[in-house]
Amino acid sequence: MDLREALDIIMFAVACGVLLIGYPVAFTLGGVALIFAGIGYAAGVFDPSFLFAMPQRIFGTMTNEVLIAVPLFIFMGVMLERSRVAEELLDTMGKLFGTVRGGLGIAVSIVGALLAASTGIVGATVVTMGLLSLPTMLRRGYDPALASGSICAAGTLGQIIPPSIVLVLLGDVLSSSYQQAQLALGNYSPDTVSVGDLFAGALLPGLMLVGMYIAYQMVVAIVRPEAAPPIPAEELAADRDKLLGQVVRALLPPITLIISVLGSILTGIATPTEAAAVGAVGAILLAGYRFSFLEKEELRETGGKPTMPLGFWPGIAAAGAFVGLITLTANFDMRLARDTIPPTDYIAIVVAMVLCAVAIWGIAISLIRVYRNGCLTDVMGTTTQITSMVFVILIGAALFSLVFRGLGGDETVQSFLTSMPGGVFGAMLVVMIIMFILGFFLDFIEITFVVVPLVAPVLMQMGVDPVWLGVMMAINLQTSFLTPPFGFALFYLRGVAPPSVRTIDIYRGVLPFVGLQIFALCVIAYYQGIATWLPSVLFD
Repeated sequence: MDLREALDIIMFAVACGVLLIGYPVAFTLGGVALIFAGIGYAAGVFDPSFLFAMPQRIFGTMTNEVLIAVPLFIFMGVMLERSRVAEELLDTMGKLFGTVRGGLGIAVSIVGALLAASTGIVGATVVTMGLLSLPTMLRRGYDPALASGSICAAGTLGQIIPPSIVLVLLGDVLSSSYQQAQLALGNYSPDTVSVGDLFAGALLPGLMLVGMYIAYQMVVAIVRPEAAPPIPAEELAADRDKLLGQVVRALLPPITLIISVLGSILTGIATPTEAAAVGAVGAILLAGYRFSFLEKEELRETGGKPTMPLGFWPGIAAAGAFVGLITLTANFDMRLARDTIPPTDYIAIVVAMVLCAVAIWGIAISLIRVYRNGCLTDVMGTTTQITSMVFVILIGAALFSLVFRGLGGDETVQSFLTSMPGGVFGAMLVVMIIMFILGFFLDFIEITFVVVPLVAPVLMQMGVDPVWLGVMMAINLQTSFLTPPFGFALFYLRGVAPPSVRTIDIYRGVLPFVGLQIFALCVIAYYQGIATWLPSVLFD
């Protein structure tokens, strides 16, 4: 091994070590990269011209339309979390399934899937469900281990169920890696791999995991009925007449939002970025709808009069206006910069202007209501903080990647993976094990920006399908976040769990779900069509 090869290995090891100490990720990646660039230049094994590409990398990040979806999806998720939609969902689903043995656990799994599809933020989902569900489940006599494991597993579904922040970032990296791999193979007009492809590929595996979680809850309820007791039917008798209305009110708006966002991507109506904008606006309307009912109850108690329309009418009006605008755009030529405009197109343009005014009216009322309840400022601050963190890490990772390649790191990785016994299977197994271990210590953002660009092009050159690879990586990281003793989800739940729940209870509770995750990985590894069938049907 020459000095150049040794430096890139030492550089990667030093970066991981400094991250474990606790230094900020972005500055660690950038700082370590500059230090080793200086060492390599002094030793005569690094060409400083690699660093000249850094401004172009930053400009490429700034002009990448796919990455615009990141702050929009973050805004959507944080808005739904802060507007307490999750609380209403958990309460309603608990009443719906509560009289069945294991019903609360089933409700947690279903709500976890819905929150994953509408927020995609793992830490927030685990904390929210831990605060709301865990005390209720313990009070109802649930085994602490089962309750903790159910919440942790359901909370990490945001890693794999689209639209997920993980899949957006992973899809962008895999797209670049696929083009790089195809160019290395001599294909100068490669097909593109989009975030929409990864969303479609992850949908069936995500739903499969939800089904496995629910099936496990039902088996435990049958084998150990004392671990998952039902809620006595008489306790819910008073709410039975109102239950249907509560279910519709709690489930219909989030499901409509999920279908609008995910459906528009999968059907090709909108790009992920455009769908993220729809999701952000939909989250504002949904939050305004939620706060309008709280305001209505308050006015009923105080006898006051509303200053704005209450109920769902502003949101319904805005949503209807958007549907009308899409319909008009699909059937009429809406361009104004024309010499002559036919009467039918002119009428369509006038109607579109009226619909725009209606949409603005509905959004304005929802924004005012969300602002008056103190939610909007908090959401904007959190969105800005998380988005800034993601993009600063992206810039640091870009610098790290340039220096690593300048030191011949890509050649080292390729030589290492291609020399693995077992060919593609051996290389894939090694990558999965390495990512699984790194998932104990590093967040998905660092792994996505640092590790994936190094290994993905090599695996794709060996013939690995990019969509299947992305799904396997996402589920692998989800499994790592669940696995004791270092899983991030375990720490999130430990921070909000009551003292009566021991750490060993949390560890014991997640182990069966970790087993289910590993089984799902094996199934998808053997039947790759679970991940590749839907994208081929929708986009080919």
